Amino acid sequence: MPVYQGSCHCGNVRFSFHAPEIVEGVRCNCSICQKKGAMMGNFVVDPSDIDIQVSDDSLATYEFATHIAKHHFCKQCGIYTFHQTLRKPGHYRVHLGCVDGVDVLALPYELIDDASL
Repeated sequence: MPVYQGSCHCGNVRFSFHAPEIVEGVRCNCSICQKKGAMMGNFVVDPSDIDIQVSDDSLATYEFATHIAKHHFCKQCGIYTFHQTLRKPGHYRVHLGCVDGVDVLALPYELIDDASL
């Protein structure tokens, strides 16, 4: 599997991960995803397959409802980078807009219905 690199806008949150070739994404209709408008990978990343590096204690986490999903973002620039999923707790979905070399505007995507969960 390829190794991808990514970061928030200011670079204080950097990450690398192993995943299949990125050829499409997913969007979610839950209340937070509708507001942030991000496109996530259509794959989940095992915790052992992601390396997260944080400068200046910049990584923050937002939880709501069940507190199972953990939405991570940079406290400096505000960019959502990845989250730990509700459907597979402890595993990650990556915001593809933060992944180097991925053009999210050109990717097809599937809508996942987490508003119904």
